[in-house]
Amino acid sequence: MPKRYWYVIVTYLIMQFSALPVALYIELYFPESYSQYMIYWTIFSFTAGMLVTLWLMRPDMQKPAHRDASPASSVILWSILGVFLAFFAQGIAAMIEVFILGIPAGSENTMGIMEYARTNVLFILVPAIIAPILEEIIFRKIIFGSLYKRMNFFFAAILSALVFAAFHVDFSHLLMYTAMGLVFAFLYVKTKRIIVPIIVHAGMNSYVVYKQYNLTPEEIQKMLDQLEQLQTILFSCI
Repeated sequence: MPKRYWYVIVTYLIMQFSALPVALYIELYFPESYSQYMIYWTIFSFTAGMLVTLWLMRPDMQKPAHRDASPASSVILWSILGVFLAFFAQGIAAMIEVFILGIPAGSENTMGIMEYARTNVLFILVPAIIAPILEEIIFRKIIFGSLYKRMNFFFAAILSALVFAAFHVDFSHLLMYTAMGLVFAFLYVKTKRIIVPIIVHAGMNSYVVYKQYNLTPEEIQKMLDQLEQLQTILFSCI
């Protein structure tokens, strides 16, 4: 793995774990403005992390495209198809989690993101644009790409998706993250262009943010309760 890739990973780790001391400091000295300050810190740290990552990845961006890389028309086509494919895979994984594994519907990670987005609309930039760029460069181009050179697609995609899930600290939905990771990795291998999974990831996140932004916590909880009731009914029939 090139040295610059390790620098990118270290940058991402610093960006992620910097929230811990910052959160402690804010909680200690500015508890009344905790959420607002954490939102601004998250926007700043993710933006800084993205800019440093893009700067470090300049040699990759300056390289000529892979000889088998998809042309612009295919990039557009796979970017559109990829969004539907990713949502389909996510939906299948979600149904397995809820109706077979008995895992409650809803992601605490997503709900936390939406709470911040409703507090400050600028925060939407993080899940909609910045995070997909960072995550696809790190988890698909660097981690999956490095593993794919040493093992087959399936194992490389699953391992990179598990690391992807771990950094979201949402272990109850490992299957869902793995399904998404498989789709993103497939799109990367299929097109030989990292921009495609970036666009698909950003499209998914933007759609979820758009759909949930105007829902109140009570409405979201009502939907989750209805799913839980349906799950109970189905299990009672088995």
